[in-house]
Amino acid sequence: MPSLTVENYVKTIEQITSSQEGRPATTGQIAAALGVSPGTVTSMLKTLDAARLATHRPYEGVALSRAGRGLALRVIRRHRLIELFLLKTLDMSWDEVHDEAEHMEHAVSDLLVERIDAFLGRPDVDPHGDPIPRADAVSLAEPDDAGTRSLATCRAGAGFRLARVLDQSPEFLRYLTDCGLTLGTVGSVESISADAGLMRIRLGDRGLAIAIDAAGKLIVAEPERK
Repeated sequence: MPSLTVENYVKTIEQITSSQEGRPATTGQIAAALGVSPGTVTSMLKTLDAARLATHRPYEGVALSRAGRGLALRVIRRHRLIELFLLKTLDMSWDEVHDEAEHMEHAVSDLLVERIDAFLGRPDVDPHGDPIPRADAVSLAEPDDAGTRSLATCRAGAGFRLARVLDQSPEFLRYLTDCGLTLGTVGSVESISADAGLMRIRLGDRGLAIAIDAAGKLIVAEPERK
């Protein structure tokens, strides 16, 4: 069984490389994500390389092997299913479930994860809109982004449905909740003030000003037609 540390590293590497179109993750990126020193990361990358879970090339970065990516996707699958389970069954908010899932993802068995998946109806995404890898652990870790875009790139008059949140820090998620922006929320863009760094959106009968920087962390899709 891989150790908790190994699982955390491969998961982090997978998330970094997926966010940058497959480019290798750097030591600095991994250190920042895990809150450890670059020296600690370098030592661990040698261990992953020796275990054939990753290929580490100094000054170039690290990429997961097929086995390493399979392990990373299994950990990500556990994490995202646990998040959704906690939200659906224990009524926890989407800003609370991440930290709890971080603790639980290394302890649950494959059997329990399969039961959770079946209980939830084989969901496609977690509470933040991130895709849940399938049980074969070879599905893409990122969603098919066809038809989606950043809210910050939408023009005035465009309708949208919130499909995914890229910044999943508790503070940002609580801010979105206060704004009435939760997964699936439908709205429209009223106006954009690039000079002020703000855009105004409408959610039902409520108007709201949101920073363009914040809008850049929201992935939206076309509203479903009735």
